[in-house]
Amino acid sequence: MSRRRAREAAMQALFQLDMNPSPEGARDEWKRALDAAWQDGAPETSDKRNQEADYAYAWTLVSGTCESLASIDDTLSKLSKEWKVPRMAGIDRSVLRLAVYELQNSPDVTPGIVINEAVELAKRFGTDDSGRFVNGVLGTMMRDEQ
Repeated sequence: MSRRRAREAAMQALFQLDMNPSPEGARDEWKRALDAAWQDGAPETSDKRNQEADYAYAWTLVSGTCESLASIDDTLSKLSKEWKVPRMAGIDRSVLRLAVYELQNSPDVTPGIVINEAVELAKRFGTDDSGRFVNGVLGTMMRDEQ
């Protein structure tokens, strides 16, 4: 299973949903956004079982993040005192929402992996400063939880 692919598709879906808000609880919109992001990414493997597992993980990330959005944004507001969540760059906001959800709800994944993957997504899709910003916010979250 490639959780990297799942995270990338989930982040792209979350970004799409953030830019084109749908009514709260619109699971069909969440699924359409994920399906579009999933189709855009070239499959890493021809193994159908792995692709299904990757998609299932991506769906867990998208649906869980969307369902917990108010709580996640509250967490982000507390972590990034200098930046209000609505003022964050869209990619940074989507990456952070995804990472916060995964850190809070995926005990089988080490925090270092989640943070590293989030920083890589931010670098790949965001601005020159996105990686540092995401790393700083998530690093603060991990320090505050210890």
